[in-house]
Amino acid sequence: MAGTAYIVEDNELIRNNLVETLTELAGIRTVGHASTEAAACDWLASHPADWDLLVVDLFLEKGNGLGVLRKCRQRAPVQKVVVLSNYATDDIRNRCLACGADAIFDKSTELDQFIDYCSGRH
Repeated sequence: MAGTAYIVEDNELIRNNLVETLTELAGIRTVGHASTEAAACDWLASHPADWDLLVVDLFLEKGNGLGVLRKCRQRAPVQKVVVLSNYATDDIRNRCLACGADAIFDKSTELDQFIDYCSGRH
């Protein structure tokens, strides 16, 4: 899935690590980021075709990732939305899928699967 990513993550350290990991291991260039639901939704609305991968955390500085998922339901089939969260319970996974996520990964236990997915090795 090499291409471009937009990251919605409010933790600067995690966000910077994601940018580096996606670049080095998946060949994906990050085109921007947001730490709030409103900022992410605004960017997505004004850049509907400027991303191939959207990585969303559920708990944000303001708002939450579910609102971001709902905002980008109408997207091109090649655009993928992935939730990366510390709270990837069965209930949360089902809610994310219902809101439009393509995949959900746990930050602490499923990073290899996340990278494989982003790299197109799924």
